[in-house]
Amino acid sequence: MQVLVRDNNVDQALRVLKKKMQREGIFREMKQRKAYEKPSVRKAREKAEAVRRARKQARKTAIREGLIAAPKPKPRFGAGGPRRPGMPSASPAAPQQAPAAAS
Repeated sequence: MQVLVRDNNVDQALRVLKKKMQREGIFREMKQRKAYEKPSVRKAREKAEAVRRARKQARKTAIREGLIAAPKPKPRFGAGGPRRPGMPSASPAAPQQAPAAAS
């Protein structure tokens, strides 16, 4: 695996490397290899992963063919939904002032 460092920006290169490692599944494999896994447990885990992959593929195919409805997208903050505490709102509502009466 290779990452280019541009303009001595090591922080960006590290972020790119971590993202590549995450996509490749290296972190998951390191976590699994940390401790011994019995062959029977390994077979059960791999079988469960295969079932999960097959279900996910079948669900995607069914959505594509229109057999089931696509899941609703998760609400995003800032799109009129509930605000996070401590965060300023995107469009603050200015308090309305009553017009001053001329006397």
